[in-house]
Amino acid sequence: MTLSTDQPLLRRIVPGEVAGPSEEGAVTVANPCLSGGSVEIFLEPRVPAPRMLVVGDSPIAEALVDLGRPLGFDVQLVAGEQARPAPGDAALVVASHGRGEEPALTAALRLGVPYVGLIASRIRGAGVLAALDVTDEQRSRVHSPAGLDIGGRTAAEIALSVLAQMVAERRAAERHVPAVPTSGVDPVCGMTVAAVDSSPHVTVDGTITWFCCEGCRTAFLADPARYAAAS
Repeated sequence: MTLSTDQPLLRRIVPGEVAGPSEEGAVTVANPCLSGGSVEIFLEPRVPAPRMLVVGDSPIAEALVDLGRPLGFDVQLVAGEQARPAPGDAALVVASHGRGEEPALTAALRLGVPYVGLIASRIRGAGVLAALDVTDEQRSRVHSPAGLDIGGRTAAEIALSVLAQMVAERRAAERHVPAVPTSGVDPVCGMTVAAVDSSPHVTVDGTITWFCCEGCRTAFLADPARYAAAS
């Protein structure tokens, strides 16, 4: 939850039963171990800034850099032939006035970069898209002309419209991300554990079961039916 929302979280682990709901910004879980004891862990995520590749050296490209960085993007300005999109990139925007457009767009689309935009007129943009060696579905993902229709005329106004469209799509995608459980209950000992890859776990019939340690995981695998109700 902390990483997905970029919000800090106080996690309390207490002995015995948890009395009442946790207050906002905190999660309290029970520790069934006989040793007892309490601990508080403050989690504050430090998530790297999403990378945005801007292709070109036009005034619009420079405006995208100036406006994108205050919005929290790691904006990198590159020439078309030097564009190297990566799967984790947030966006690629081409504003190069016809130089190095197709290779950069093609690479970004094939990698599934969430936002791909082309700064061009509708007529020229249609010609560029038609020449791309990608599927029709991939081609349809290109925003051309890129940006929301705010009547922008200057380089800064056009850059603002592109960034506004990027932010709107990112937030819309976040609203539709299915909730992922952040914790699970070890069916062997009853302890609440973090549902993360580093915690011991096993998948049986499509259901993931989490454990506090390898010993509980081994006990479960020896007789899964015994713990089926608890998991």
